[in-house]
Order: sequence, then structure tokens, then C-alpha cells
Amino acid sequence: MVRALQDLFGIDEPIVLGPFGGLSSVDLTAAVSELGGLGSYGLYGYSPERIGETIAALRAATDRPFAVNLWLPTGDEATPRDVDLAPALAAAAPLFAAAGVDAPSPPASFLPGIRDQLAAVLESAPAVLSVVFGVPQAWLVEAARARSIRLVGTATSVAEARALDEAGVDAIVATGAEAAGHRVSFLRRAEESLVGTFALVPQVVDAVGVPVIAAGGIADRRGVAAAFALGASGVQVGTAFLRTRESAATDAHRAAIVAAADTDTVLTRAMSGRLARGIPNSAMRTIEAAGVVAPFPAQNWLTGVFRAAAARSGDGELLSLWAGQAAGLATRETAAEVFAELRAGLPA
Repeated sequence: MVRALQDLFGIDEPIVLGPFGGLSSVDLTAAVSELGGLGSYGLYGYSPERIGETIAALRAATDRPFAVNLWLPTGDEATPRDVDLAPALAAAAPLFAAAGVDAPSPPASFLPGIRDQLAAVLESAPAVLSVVFGVPQAWLVEAARARSIRLVGTATSVAEARALDEAGVDAIVATGAEAAGHRVSFLRRAEESLVGTFALVPQVVDAVGVPVIAAGGIADRRGVAAAFALGASGVQVGTAFLRTRESAATDAHRAAIVAAADTDTVLTRAMSGRLARGIPNSAMRTIEAAGVVAPFPAQNWLTGVFRAAAARSGDGELLSLWAGQAAGLATRETAAEVFAELRAGLPA
């Protein structure tokens, strides 16, 4: 078996934990790294101080390599100054009431600055930084190399993969439309970038000169074997690990994944303002029926108010139930069980 990914990241097995923005846990990230894979932690929305604290906590939990993930700005993000939240707040009013919280007032900003976030990551120097929603600028590529940080980009199309390869990333995640959570397209609209994993991975492998990590619809040994047959150097797995007890998912979210064999996942902008795949629930249906969605990240901040209350109360009908199309295959309860199943699909 080609060891490109193992040698690149300093890991034993080419299995990468999907980074969960808002759902990552130190326990799960460290567990995957300790098992020999690459644990990942999503830092979406984290302040620079929290980033430093989180990376320190990860280092205390494992001495193995791990990755952290950040969202690059696409340039069309709404700010509190340029978006009228009134229509979206009115559309979500039944959801605030159901969660027992008041409709929020706009904050000074929806997200911390990306330069400050990146500076905090560079200062902490994790083994790997993965990015979504864009191509890292030359200064970031150079800064990462200077600190021996491996840089991973994420593509939903061949054109995006080529752009990442030309920018100098060390590896590329080719993420098919089956994947859970946000569609991280950046060259075309997400609705126009829905290539499936089986079609995307071999084309990306042929188009770039760096290792390719297959993502989307991989939850057991069969998906791993298929990814390597398509030329991938590794796999990234999200939903199967999200269902485990080590993740930060609520019990209600785990229960929804367990029941997903009888429920189709859907793509929606309702919960965040960007296209994402998850399990339908009351929150999603209520917002979609109203037909009013604020632009990202305003909508994500807005729904985050009732989602936080729902997480505390265990109400899965008011959460973002992110899950991929292979959710029905996420049947294992611990990270070790998932990892063992995935490892069984690796080529000899």
C-alpha cells in the first residue's frame, strides 16, 4: 500500500476524522489520533484565545499528530451592518418560542476575523491545518511551511482541486455530494458543485500531484476499499464517528443518525444560509416553509440561539442534524469500533 499520507502526516493509518464545526470534541479527536489516524477538530467561530486553549487541550490529550480546521472567507459573508435580520427572525419566531428563548439582538460581529484565527493556529503550530471554502493565500502556505505545518485543502470539483494544487497545499480532500454538513464549494455555487464521491475522486487523483483524501459516503470497510480502488491515498470519515459516544453530538443527534436508515438526508440552506446536508426536522421544515433565510453567517448565528437551547434540553427537532448519505451505516458506538471497521477495508 502506498504510504503517502502516513509519511506526510506522521500517522500509522490513512484514516482522517472529519472536522465538525461546532460538534468537535477533544476526546474524539485525540481518540482517532491515538488509534493511529489523524484526528481533526473544527475551529469554526472560535476566538483566537479559544483556538490556543483548544490546541493546548489536544496536545495534553495526545502526543500524536492531529489537524485543526478553519473556514476561509469567500467574500460574500454578511455583516450585522449590511443585513436586515427582521424577516429571518420573524420566520424563526416559532422556533425561538419552542426553545423557550427570546429572539436575539444582532451582535457586533457574527464571526472572528480569519487573520486573527490563522495567527493563533500558526502560533500553536499543530501538525496539520485543513481549510475549507477556498484556496489558502501564498502567505499562509509559506507561513505553514516555515512552521512545519502540513496544509490540506478541500475540493468539491476538479477545478477546485487544481486551484488548491497550484496554490501548494500538501494534500486535498475530495468531498462528494454524499458528505454530511456544509458543501464547501468556492468556485461555483454549491448547487452546481454536487459531484458524487465515486465520480469526483478518480478525476481529482488524475488532475493533481498531491495525495487525495476521499470523503463523502464512507462509513465502513466497503467505502474504504472503494476509495482506494479509485486512487485515493486516504479517507476522511465524519458521520460514522459523529455517532460515537466520544463526539460532541447530543444524544438526540446520535439517535437521529441511528434512525437515519429510514430517513433520507437532504440539502438545505435553512439552518446556516449555506447549503448543507442533514436529517430533516421541525426547525428545517419551519424555515423552509417560511421561505426566508438570511445570508451566511447571519442565519447560522440566528439559528444558533435556539439550537444552543435545544442542545441543553435534548430537543432534536430544533438542532442542525448534520449527517451524510451513508448515515444508515453508522452503527458503531465507539471511536475504536469505527476505526477498526475502517482499517479492515485498507489495502494490504
